[in-house]
Amino acid sequence: MRVLVINAGSSSIKFRLYEMTQEVLLASGTLERIGGAGGRSDYQIYSPSGDIDRRHGSSAIEDHPAGLQEIFAFLEDNNLVNSMTSLYAIGHRVVHGGETFQTPALIDDKVIKEIHNMIPLAPLHNPASLAGIEAMQQSCPQVPQIAVFDTAFFRTLPPHAYRYALPDTLYQDHRVRRYGFHGTSHQHVAQQAAHYLQQPLTALRLITLHLGNGASAAAIRDGVCIDTSMGMTPLEGLIMGTRCGDLDPAVHFYLARTLGMDFDEIEYLLSSDSGMKGLCGVSDMRDVHRLVDEGSEQARLAIAMYCYRIVKYIGAYYVALGGLDALVFTGGVGENDALIRQSVCDGVGVLGISVDEQLNHSGASETISISEANKKVDVLIVPANEELEIARQVVALLKKNISSG
Repeated sequence: MRVLVINAGSSSIKFRLYEMTQEVLLASGTLERIGGAGGRSDYQIYSPSGDIDRRHGSSAIEDHPAGLQEIFAFLEDNNLVNSMTSLYAIGHRVVHGGETFQTPALIDDKVIKEIHNMIPLAPLHNPASLAGIEAMQQSCPQVPQIAVFDTAFFRTLPPHAYRYALPDTLYQDHRVRRYGFHGTSHQHVAQQAAHYLQQPLTALRLITLHLGNGASAAAIRDGVCIDTSMGMTPLEGLIMGTRCGDLDPAVHFYLARTLGMDFDEIEYLLSSDSGMKGLCGVSDMRDVHRLVDEGSEQARLAIAMYCYRIVKYIGAYYVALGGLDALVFTGGVGENDALIRQSVCDGVGVLGISVDEQLNHSGASETISISEANKKVDVLIVPANEELEIARQVVALLKKNISSG
């Protein structure tokens, strides 16, 4: 039962191939700079013994169909699939499903049309997802294809959490509201946290922190998400690599009136030239730490602001949840940056959250607790695995359709 998971970006394609009978990762890879000069491919094949065979290449990749053909050739040449028709299913990550898609969807013409209708809500993401979907349909139309939506996990948000204080017609007629993102990641790490704690997810109060170049927080009570930091777009909430996060909306007016910036310039500034990059010139947290070590006060301030914003969200969600059983870190920064975890937990120590210094610096390739022995709240590191969660949802949907059909 082999499932191929596709995550198509505007100029990249990431994939993972799983044998879902035992949930074994067989291969993964990334194609970059699609449609431009200097195309690059990085592939990995995973052996049962744990060895990884890494392959690298560089050649121009004309478009998404050409990129997917290259991926197909790699999988077939290495006997990972007999032919693309032998796949059980293909799962596609789609960032925005709006209010239309609250669960995974078997892709057909109607689903494609609805994803297209969501483009105004996710102009940078949904077109890339559609390119990947349409290319795969052309290459192997007989293989079931399923869209899994980043926004679906947040379908349980109550109106008081997802509505904005704007005229009602903007919601009723134009669906201006909080949708949330990184939902597949938050769902996966919540399930893994419950498994690690040997508790049913329906009995836990969790705050999950997905901290990477993009960053978001989610409040989960009894298995249901009740709030999340990202909003109508992925720009709201925590400070990120290049995104500003929460911001006074009047800043937009000021930039337009005082600096003469147009809409596109403001959007680029807030989405691609702000956050850590705007504060200290670099977006990768490893580079920010390097600047701190070199004596940069701007980088030191950037980290303080980054952690303080997270601390504020934890405090708010602690109250909204009525207490907390576990704080969960995931994502590139959340999993690997002990200093950020320490600073965040120190900031919410009044809530009974603290970490063991040695455990915090030990690193983790699997779920671990880094809490102090006399913990009031568990602090966990859970490796992100959105692709496996997508594959699981793909299999669950197809099995459900078979049993009901």
